Amino acid sequence: MAQIVLKASKGYPQLDAYFEKINTKSIFLVCGKSFRLLNIAKYFEDITERLGIDVIQFSDFQPNPLYESVEKAVKLYKDSKCDSIVAVGGGSALDVAKCVKLYSNMDDSKNYLKQSIIENDIAFLAIPTTAGTGSEATKFSVIYYEGEKQSVSHDSCIPTAVYFDASTLKTLPEYQKKSTMLDALCHSIESFWSVNSTEESKRYSSEAIRLILSNYEKYLENDISASEQMFLAANYAGKAINITQTTAGHAMCYKLTSLYGISHGHAAALCVSKLWPFMVNNISKCVDVRGKLYLEQVFINLAKIMKCETSIEAVNKFESLLTTLCIDNPKVINSNDFEILKKSVNPIRLKNNPVKLIMEDIDCLYHQILEK
Repeated sequence: MAQIVLKASKGYPQLDAYFEKINTKSIFLVCGKSFRLLNIAKYFEDITERLGIDVIQFSDFQPNPLYESVEKAVKLYKDSKCDSIVAVGGGSALDVAKCVKLYSNMDDSKNYLKQSIIENDIAFLAIPTTAGTGSEATKFSVIYYEGEKQSVSHDSCIPTAVYFDASTLKTLPEYQKKSTMLDALCHSIESFWSVNSTEESKRYSSEAIRLILSNYEKYLENDISASEQMFLAANYAGKAINITQTTAGHAMCYKLTSLYGISHGHAAALCVSKLWPFMVNNISKCVDVRGKLYLEQVFINLAKIMKCETSIEAVNKFESLLTTLCIDNPKVINSNDFEILKKSVNPIRLKNNPVKLIMEDIDCLYHQILEK
C-alpha cells in the first residue's frame, strides 16, 4: 500500500481529517524530550478536547534507543490499548515507534528480537523533525541490545502515513541542519551507485539530489518552501535506500561518529568524499554484475544529475559543498584509531559497493579522511 503523504497547513486540518478518516480513538505518541518545544505539541495537547481522541505519550528513550526502552514502550502500548501509533521526532523516535508496531502482537514473555515478525495493520503516522534520515520511508530500525547494535528490518514497519511540518526545522541548530541534509545527500548518492540499484531507486535518488542541491542555501536560511522541499528530498532518499541499502560510505562512517564526536551526516559525507574519487579511478575493480561499462555510465549519469560534465567535476563539486558548509576533517587522535576504524566496517554493507574494497584500501581512505 502506498504511503499517504500529508502536507502541513495552518491549524493542522489534514491531521484532523486523517485521524477522523481512520476512526482513531486513542493515539500512542512516541516523541523525544524536546517535543514540547515544537508548535505541533499544542495540537496533540488539545486533541482530546477537540476530537475526543486520547493520547498516551512515551518519551522514555535516548538517542540510539535501547532494547529495554522498546520493551517498556510495547508494554505501555498493549496496556493502554491504543489503536494508532504516531512518532514525532528524529530517527530515534521513529526507531522506537517502528519496533512498537512490529512487536505489538508478539509474545512479550520472549525476546522480541528472536521471534518471527507477525504483520499487522495498525495505523502508523510519522512526523519527522529532521530532513535527513528518511526513516519515515524505510523498513529499517536500529536499537541496541546488550551494547550491540541490532538492525531490525521488515516492510510492515514502514509508516502508513507521513506528515511534513517545515516549522519543526526552525529550531534545529545549524550544524544539525547541515549534517542531516548531508545524510540525505549521501543516501541518494550511495543508492544511485549501489549494486542493488534499480530504475525506481535511481528515480528517487536523482530527484533527491536535485532537490537538495537546488534548495540547500535557502533551507539553511529557514525558508519554509525550501524546508518543505528538503523534507521531500529526504523522503525520496529514504525510499531509494529502502530498495538498495547504503554502501561503503555508510559502512565506514559509523565508528567515525562515536570516535570523533561528529554527527552521522558529517561522518558519512567525509567518507563519501574520499570513496567517490577512489571508485571513479578504480572502475577496473568493479564487482557490479552489470559490468565496468555500466558502472562508468552510472558515474557519468550521477555527474549529469549534479549538473557537471565529468565524474571528477562532480567529485570536486561535492568537496566544494563540504568546504562551503564548513564540514571539516577531524584530526587523528591516536595512531591506533585506524585499526579500530578498519575493524568496525560492516562487511555486508561493503558487498553493496560497486567497487571492491580490501582492508588496505579502507585504511588508505581513513588516512585521507583524518587530518594528521
